[in-house]
Amino acid sequence: MYIADIEIENFRGFSGKKVIEFNDKFNIFIGHNNSGKTTIIKALQILFDTSYPKKLGIHDFNRKISIEDLKANPPRVKISSTLKESEGESIYSEDIVLVSTMLTKIQRPYEAKITYEFFLPEKEIEEYKTAMAAISSTNIEEYWSEIEHSFLSKYVWKLYGGDDKLKMVVDNDILSKFDFEYVPPIRDVERDLSTGSNSLLKEVIDFFIDYEIKNDTTKTKDEIKSDLQKVKREFAESSQQLMSKLQGRLTAGEKHIVTYANKTGASYDETSPHFSGVLNETALYSALRLNLEDKTGIKLPPTNNGLGYNNLIYIALLLAKMQKGAMGEYYGSNAKLFSILAIEEPEAHLHPSLQYRFLKFLNDNMKSNVRQIFISTHSPNITAASKLDNLIVLNKEKDEIEIAYPGRVFDLKNKDDKVSKSYVERYLDVTKSDMLFAKRIILVEGISEQLLLPIFTRYLKRDLVDSHVTVINIGGRYFSHFLKLFDRERSEYAINKRVAVITDLDPVRKKKSIKDARYSSCYPFELNKDNSYEYKATSNDIVDLYSDRKKSISVFTQEKNIGCTFEYELLLYNFTCKELIVPSISNKETLLYLMDNYALEYEELVATIGDSKGCKRIKKGLEGTKNKAQLIAALYLLNVSKAESAQEIAEVLYEKEADYLKSSFVFMIPPYIEEAIKWVLE
Repeated sequence: MYIADIEIENFRGFSGKKVIEFNDKFNIFIGHNNSGKTTIIKALQILFDTSYPKKLGIHDFNRKISIEDLKANPPRVKISSTLKESEGESIYSEDIVLVSTMLTKIQRPYEAKITYEFFLPEKEIEEYKTAMAAISSTNIEEYWSEIEHSFLSKYVWKLYGGDDKLKMVVDNDILSKFDFEYVPPIRDVERDLSTGSNSLLKEVIDFFIDYEIKNDTTKTKDEIKSDLQKVKREFAESSQQLMSKLQGRLTAGEKHIVTYANKTGASYDETSPHFSGVLNETALYSALRLNLEDKTGIKLPPTNNGLGYNNLIYIALLLAKMQKGAMGEYYGSNAKLFSILAIEEPEAHLHPSLQYRFLKFLNDNMKSNVRQIFISTHSPNITAASKLDNLIVLNKEKDEIEIAYPGRVFDLKNKDDKVSKSYVERYLDVTKSDMLFAKRIILVEGISEQLLLPIFTRYLKRDLVDSHVTVINIGGRYFSHFLKLFDRERSEYAINKRVAVITDLDPVRKKKSIKDARYSSCYPFELNKDNSYEYKATSNDIVDLYSDRKKSISVFTQEKNIGCTFEYELLLYNFTCKELIVPSISNKETLLYLMDNYALEYEELVATIGDSKGCKRIKKGLEGTKNKAQLIAALYLLNVSKAESAQEIAEVLYEKEADYLKSSFVFMIPPYIEEAIKWVLE
């Protein structure tokens, strides 16, 4: 059995009804702040954590309710969850017995349901409507204030099992079989690890004491029970000797105390104080200290340890406690049957390598200790180390929380989708997993665009960071794999985010006379100039797939027959901007000469560029056109070192930002880049 989904209605950030579907093992919630991650975990706590308070506060109601709706009906919160039969589960499993009174579907795979409601009882509604009608203000806060002060104390909560229309209250004995352990984002683990008197440590010690006897597979249960009784007797005998010694040391003092009791009249009924006691294992737990011992034998308390390591120790102890709670041999009929672990921000205080190790640790322990795990995180490291199927992406757009399931957007019956899913999982590293956290995304194919887009945006008097936009370098033209994560028209499970794709046209040509000839890159001014070649204005298949600017995904590229690559376009529109001729450009002297003497005739300029194979090709391609800007752009593309030059250009543009904003530095952002930035920031 597993928790298959949760339906949240009017609870905190969730307005209306919203269903979140879960996997049967790992569920990792990711998304930007206030996107609903914590709310989902709190909703699960309300349903399955018997110690969690069920009475809600005024701020637990979703506030996206109109005054008219508040006047018509008192606000209410409803949370329900469906539990489903797991694959391979025995027909007579303990799980189906546990939820037998909550079943909504008897046929296999069975389904059960648990529902929480927080509402104003029917008998109070008339008074509520009268009070709301008496308020004439247009300020909705006055209505909420009236609810808080006059009616919140009258609200009640109920937990129902099965079809919630039948209002069958869940038996507390059933709920007690669920073990819900919650690790909050802000935690004082040093306090919880200090001594054996702490409840967590006490439970763990109590379970693991005499562990080698309890888990001796060579003996029967009766033999193990006999061995345990023996060591307990031996301990009781030795502890009684200690207690006798302690009482002996108190003999004289006890007589002295009795004289005081006689004088105060405390022994008027012939009774007198006397010290006695039994020293058992439990009483001694408080004397135990959890210390950390290094290789040299030096022992230090947890306060001397790093916060990250203490967090790992704490969670390890928590899993040990959950293992104990599920042991029928230990608790009998009181044993927990279904264990749930919820952790918020497990990355707190953990180095990235420890985050990976922690995730592996949880995976290994799921086999025996925990039935289902829920994690909320902001960590790209944890996201990158997780399977796509385990990720649940929450995105808040216009006060509405949207749920997406990246692993489900791929139809594994489709060969291309299968390849795409494998590719995305393989390459969703820490850098690329940022796309799952950002509100909006710009995908680029190379390092040059990635380095220069932030300064281009600043030149437009905007900021990508402030707008929660991330630029992801795909490292090639592999956009189609990643775009499936965001294409809502293709899959209802896709992530609803605005995604701009900046890519190159990359025109190509190939010799007609050569059989099986391969296409090779060409300049835009070479297109259709030589009949011995077959041409394509673009070799990039994605260019025409997402051209509609009204949709959430849009591709931006150079104008056909004019542009070809980012570097070419950069110089095409800045053909006299000498600041772009940075040290890493190999032919910078020639380019600077062309820029300084741009007013000369084309023939005079082209005569200075040399006769290398690449230069001859440029000269031939520009015959008849004689375009000086294209000449400079082509020569720049021929000799540019993309990554190094982009870094140097970015530094120059940052230095020139103030001059640009004062119009004393002339620079033009390539039009398709400017259009992409403005579109994604709309």
